[in-house]
Amino acid sequence: MDISVCFTLFLLVSIGEPEFKYVGNMHGNEVRGRELILLLAQYLCGEYKAGNSRIVSLVQDTRIHLMPTMNPDGFEVAANQGPDGNGWTTGRNNMQGIDLNRNFPQLNSIAYSGESSGTNQDHIPIPSSYWSGTVAPETQAIITWLQSYPFVLSANMHDGDLVANYPYDTAKSGGFWGSGYATTPDDALWRDLATTYAQAHGTMATTGGGSCGFHTQGGITNGADWYSLSGGMQDFNYLHTNCYELTLELGCDKYPRESELRTEWTYNKESLLAYMEQVHIGIKGVVTDTNGNAVADAKIMVQGNNHGVTSAADGDYWRLLRPGTYSVKATKGQATQTKSCTVGTGAATICDFTLDAASTLTGGTGTGTGTGTSTGGNNDPFWWLNQDW
Repeated sequence: MDISVCFTLFLLVSIGEPEFKYVGNMHGNEVRGRELILLLAQYLCGEYKAGNSRIVSLVQDTRIHLMPTMNPDGFEVAANQGPDGNGWTTGRNNMQGIDLNRNFPQLNSIAYSGESSGTNQDHIPIPSSYWSGTVAPETQAIITWLQSYPFVLSANMHDGDLVANYPYDTAKSGGFWGSGYATTPDDALWRDLATTYAQAHGTMATTGGGSCGFHTQGGITNGADWYSLSGGMQDFNYLHTNCYELTLELGCDKYPRESELRTEWTYNKESLLAYMEQVHIGIKGVVTDTNGNAVADAKIMVQGNNHGVTSAADGDYWRLLRPGTYSVKATKGQATQTKSCTVGTGAATICDFTLDAASTLTGGTGTGTGTGTSTGGNNDPFWWLNQDW
């Protein structure tokens, strides 16, 4: 039973509980997500105390992380302008003038170059050259956060359109607009996840936002098929960590008036809850060795899919999957075990693995936390608390 707001993540670890996060206000002048996350925190706490069985189950079985604003400096600039005087980009960037959704390591080119050879499309290390560029403090803090917790599912919230956007965001060829659909190994799953949010929303999948929207596509879009961007947080989550992240565009107007927030909450409440519940689909389990010890950083691969996940420090793992029967392999060092796991339409199927203890010590498949290369050598997830920005 855990709810965390912002970076205050002093939570007790419960084996088997998947980690979920919502991130708002990445662009400081796009404010719906900020307000919706604050309302969601209130709602979850209030309904939990009231004994709402759905919320009690969600909170007790999920580690929920809520970050209302990723870009507080940009928000301050936008807030000083207010909803009537706010330009399309006023407050979008951080204090340094950096667009945070173009500032993450661009790993897509590495992933795309390995597609033809069947190279795994996951846990790609951050190139050392990335750190010689301009990395925003907010970006570095998020990277450290992602590497410190085995997040399973996430969404980051924006404004300017009304659509649930899924990876890849970076085109495999072509230019900026409509460069073509950029598929991931989990394309059908991504469409399901995006549809879950869009269909539960008040207008996203039906009437759109009036002057904007993708309702003719059911309220969803592949990122690159809309427009291509490089250095986005969504693709970075998918290619560097275990985490699956959508980008939610929540409205045409980037800075709605206070009087509109009740309507926005009504439109989004069920979507926010239904999407969170998707963290419990697919398969999950614990990887142990023949001595009964937890095996961290075991690679979990589904046959026919080049995107894998890794087990967390306590050996537990979560792999989002659509209903079906899958051949699933767990590997650590030279130890491996393959099982047939059947996924239904309800809660995740438990699929545990036991690996030979001696063989797990030979070779390796992970990097210590199952999340990739560390952030410039700084392994303290709270390093940012002592910085004077």
